[in-house]
This record gives sequence, structure tokens and C-alpha cells, in this order.
Amino acid sequence: MLKRIAVALAATMGLAIVTSPAAQARPELVGIHGDYAPGTIVVKTGERRLYLVLESGRAMRYPVGVGKAGKQWSGTTKIDGKYLNPAWSPPSEVKRDKPEMPDVIPGGSPRNPMGVAAMTLAGGEYAIHGTNVPNSIGGFVSYGCIRMLNDDISDLYQRVSVGTTVTVTR
Repeated sequence: MLKRIAVALAATMGLAIVTSPAAQARPELVGIHGDYAPGTIVVKTGERRLYLVLESGRAMRYPVGVGKAGKQWSGTTKIDGKYLNPAWSPPSEVKRDKPEMPDVIPGGSPRNPMGVAAMTLAGGEYAIHGTNVPNSIGGFVSYGCIRMLNDDISDLYQRVSVGTTVTVTR
């Protein structure tokens, strides 16, 4: 009887590992078309993918969550700040839609939507950041920010610097 319970428990744990969400996703090395300089970040919102352009028409590709209907934007900007475990203050639009939200959510809180790292973008209230809701990756889910798995934002964070060009297309 104990052996049967142990086998059932092991099978259940194995199934949980196999069916867990894409939280273990890692960037893929892929080809990229377009006239982008190496080191540029390209976000293709329609694909819900972020590309870090490398040499020779190659790129690291990451799955992302992007702006929901009416919240998407496109254009070119630069990373103007990099933060580990950032606190988060909801932008005015979020606060207007969700007035019960606190004015600040501390870094490291499981309720903090920035996850483990954030890179702010010049000219607005947007960032490329992690998430504590990994099943949101791949969807149209944000107010315009680019949302990544925490492992992926940690990887990208190490690869780029303040001043990196970011191009967002639809």
C-alpha cells in the first residue's frame, strides 16, 4: 500500500513538472529580418516576442506580454534606467482604473507587478520588466509595458545597458 502511494505521489509530481507553465522558458537564438544594429531590442507586439539583435542577422528571442487593446504603442526609445527588485507606483491611468491600488508596492512583494527587475524606457511611464504572474506571458495584458518571465528579464538585464535602443512595432 505504501509503495502504491509513493508511486502515485511520484507520478503526480512528475506530471506537475511536465505541465507547469512556461516559467522555465529561455531565450532562443533565431534569425531576424530588418535593419537593426546589434544590441538593439526589438519588440514585435503582434508576435508577443522581444528580440535582442546580435551580429549577422541573429537575435535572442524571448516571449513577452504586451499592451492590451487600446494600450499598445509603437516607436523607438532608449532604456533610461535599470532596477533590481524595484518598488512600483501605479501610473495615473492604472490608479484611475483601480483606485483601491496602493500608491506604492514595495520591491520583492508578491503583489509587485514588476517582478525581479525593470528597465524603464525614456519618454513615458513604460518599462520592460519581470512579472509575478508567469501565465500572463504571451498575452495582451499590460497598460503598455513589456512583461517578461523573471528568468528572462534577469538574462536580458545582464546583456544590455542604459542607453540601449528599443524599437516597438505592431
